[in-house]
Amino acid sequence: MTLTVEPAAERDVTGIAALIGEIAHHYGGADPGPDRHVSRVKELIFGERPDAHVLLARDADRLVGLAAFSFLWPAAGSTRSLYLKELYVRAADRRRGVGRLLMARVFEIAAASGCSRVEWTTERDNQDARRFYQRLGVPARPDKIFYRADAEIFTATSQRLREGPPSTA
Repeated sequence: MTLTVEPAAERDVTGIAALIGEIAHHYGGADPGPDRHVSRVKELIFGERPDAHVLLARDADRLVGLAAFSFLWPAAGSTRSLYLKELYVRAADRRRGVGRLLMARVFEIAAASGCSRVEWTTERDNQDARRFYQRLGVPARPDKIFYRADAEIFTATSQRLREGPPSTA
């Protein structure tokens, strides 16, 4: 086993697209297919204005996992934070240290980038992930509540907010 973790390069687009498809399947979502993922990865990761950074874990030449993250501002005061959006290890490669190596690299990047914190979420019922983060020594934060507005919600909410408060007449 020769595990390495490196930043993704444009030559990795199809491999990243395959992992994104696995992630969609893992979470029970619809997978629009590899062609759709390839075009999105090209645009959103390697386009003119990248939306995220991706680290890839490999065992020799085989992709075994990824970490996708973005920087957010402000964090504490005027500092920035690193937000880990996705940490994924292929099922056959779990419990081999892949996730640990990806997290170590994420933490190194955060430190080198002057981040005051690294933040992420996991599903409440994902006990494996929760145990993994606990083994890393990172406690869950009971003082935070995570909100998510999906497209249907933010579209309707945006319209409602533009209309202003309900009239009292």
